[in-house]
Amino acid sequence: MPTQDTTRRLPPQSISQDITSLHGFQTISTYNTTRADASAANLQQAYQTMLSFQQAEIEKLTLYRAAADAARLAEWEFHNAILAMKEVVRGQYGSDSDQAQAVGLKKKSERKRSNRKKSVAAVS
Repeated sequence: MPTQDTTRRLPPQSISQDITSLHGFQTISTYNTTRADASAANLQQAYQTMLSFQQAEIEKLTLYRAAADAARLAEWEFHNAILAMKEVVRGQYGSDSDQAQAVGLKKKSERKRSNRKKSVAAVS
């Protein structure tokens, strides 16, 4: 049997088939084995452990998504506050002021003027 890659998740279909097998196994009353990893108690314990870890994962994913949403909204609020501050600085001190440059705006006098190209007159 090839070695198992336990770093990847099992497909949901495989887990569903395993759960179906466990439910079918529970109908067998004469099952008896000497293998500890295949005992009925171990199978039930492994199933309960899987369910509890899946529940913990879902709870943590929910908390993560809520935290990510809160962080995203806080980032947007901060960004909008900075944009408002830049507008106030531009309005209060002018577009060509050192204060406008201090908050990251480009001075109006330092902007590159566009070069107009002379149109070639058609020779008639």
